[in-house]
Amino acid sequence: MTRYDDAAALLENDEAALPLAPRAAQPAAVIRDEHEALQVARRLADELAVGAVRRDRDRILPWREVEAFSQSGLWGITIPKAYGGAEVSAGVLAQVVATIAAADGNFGHIPQNHFYSLEVLRVGGSEEQKAFFYDRVLRGERLGNALAEIGHKDFKRRTHLLREPDGWYVEGSKFYCTGAIFAHWIPTLVSAQDPDGERQYLVFVPREADGVEITDDWDGFGQRVTGSGSVRFRRVRVDPAWVVPFQTSFDRPTTIGPFAQIIHAALDAGIGHGALAATLPFVREHARPWIDAGVERASDDPLLLEQLGNVHLRLRAADALIARAARLVDAAQQAPDEESVAQASIAVAQAKALSTSASLLAGNKLFELSGTGATLDGLGLDRFWRNARVHTLHDPVRWKYHAIGNYALNGVRPPRHGAL
Repeated sequence: MTRYDDAAALLENDEAALPLAPRAAQPAAVIRDEHEALQVARRLADELAVGAVRRDRDRILPWREVEAFSQSGLWGITIPKAYGGAEVSAGVLAQVVATIAAADGNFGHIPQNHFYSLEVLRVGGSEEQKAFFYDRVLRGERLGNALAEIGHKDFKRRTHLLREPDGWYVEGSKFYCTGAIFAHWIPTLVSAQDPDGERQYLVFVPREADGVEITDDWDGFGQRVTGSGSVRFRRVRVDPAWVVPFQTSFDRPTTIGPFAQIIHAALDAGIGHGALAATLPFVREHARPWIDAGVERASDDPLLLEQLGNVHLRLRAADALIARAARLVDAAQQAPDEESVAQASIAVAQAKALSTSASLLAGNKLFELSGTGATLDGLGLDRFWRNARVHTLHDPVRWKYHAIGNYALNGVRPPRHGAL
């Protein structure tokens, strides 16, 4: 046996030293199909919209709303049917995300990495790991994330998995850990020394494990209540059964990259639709027509109508590109190879490029078309633009255009990681 095998055997015989994450307060509902998933999402969106302005303005973390989302069963909708989930398509997942984001762009971001981690598990996890974590999620447990690191320009991971004779440990710091503060488990991207060199893994760390420190220190001007603080791991002991291969899932063509990115695109599009939905009643009820228009109502101003039509068109076009990309992601999940994954990645890049510009346009035009009255602080209408501006910085859209052009002209497939 290697010393790694010795450590695994040690941990298997020392269950008391490795407490599991606490179970959800009560079992969650289990959503059975896509129709039900969309129905539940629309109901929750209506409820989330009620307090969205106050939560954003006063920076109130949505603890109660997160628990309601868990209990609804929406966290488990991507789990395969063979394990008891609804196994919804990428298109339905995108619609769920966009629906929630239109009501509250902050909240729409919280489950993103939960779904992402489940895709990493689906692609690279063992049958035992899938059965264990899928069951936990269906019971109402939440996955956060600790992926990004700050202050390094070489993109190397400074958070490590240490395999030592007395156990396995995670050590390091992470930033922009969306949803970690609400999570039962924090999937953490780490580096580890293998016999063939340094490799990357995703470790599902229990939120309440000794040595886990979460700081609610995210102070960006947008996405303010997404729970995107910092996480510090101080020699956190982990079970080898919680360690899922990560890098090996990018050594071959898989859908992890485009799957992650289509959720981001749907989130941006949803925020844009929320901005448009806020623009329409304000223009009808409060905006004034420009004097040169020669009309009595702002809703009859011809130049305003032209601009509003442009926003509507671009958002609908983004929706269409997301739907098209989702079909290619679904196809690539069923039959992943170099070309199917490349086609899915390019389609998602196209959707991400347009959803970025459309959401920012919608947030900006909300004020231009509604007038100065829309800027009053108590209305909270600025949250749409702020949330879109911050979230669309997740990865540079200029590289989406580059990937699209390089594939169209030169047949060069995009990187598999998809910028995650």
